[in-house]
Amino acid sequence: MRLIAENLSGERGGETIFSGIGFSLEDGAALVVTGPNGSGKSTLLRIVAGLLPYASGRISVEGASEDFATVPAACHYLGHQNAMKSALTVSENLAFWRDFSGSERLGIGEALEDVGLGGLGHLPFGYLSTGQKRRAAIAKLLISHRPVWLLDEPTAGLDKASEAQFAGLMKAHCAAGGIIVAATHLPLGLDRTKTLEMGRVA
Repeated sequence: MRLIAENLSGERGGETIFSGIGFSLEDGAALVVTGPNGSGKSTLLRIVAGLLPYASGRISVEGASEDFATVPAACHYLGHQNAMKSALTVSENLAFWRDFSGSERLGIGEALEDVGLGGLGHLPFGYLSTGQKRRAAIAKLLISHRPVWLLDEPTAGLDKASEAQFAGLMKAHCAAGGIIVAATHLPLGLDRTKTLEMGRVA
């Protein structure tokens, strides 16, 4: 499978944020997107995820199964916000995302164990600490299979031990043929990593 972006440009409020962006990622590869604040890193990820339109260019996925025939269908998106309801339990939140995403991969209990939150599924999401909330959001990536992970500052709020744990999950995803595109200022500890440095459009 390959994720391909060609000559992409993105806008915000009618103003061009970036242009001429391109990359090609085969299964098992990771792309780290860097650049100053305002250079369009988050916008790029949202465009790839299908959450925002792109002004010009092309995004495609090649060689994927019928379940992932479109780019948005192939992607998990983890943004700045955790996208979980505070009043629902951790397990209820994950059950919603499992049903929404389809293609179940891990059980909720197993996913929580993998992110170090075993036994906490019964708690309301709003009761968790900042780091625990981020780890619960990471568990969304594990309960349903999507070959492409789009990660926006994924380690925000994590301590060193949790960062190392998440690095292991990302390595396992790539080793299984997955693709990662991550906007971050911090090293992710991944092999086969390309870098895309974005800058402001003059």
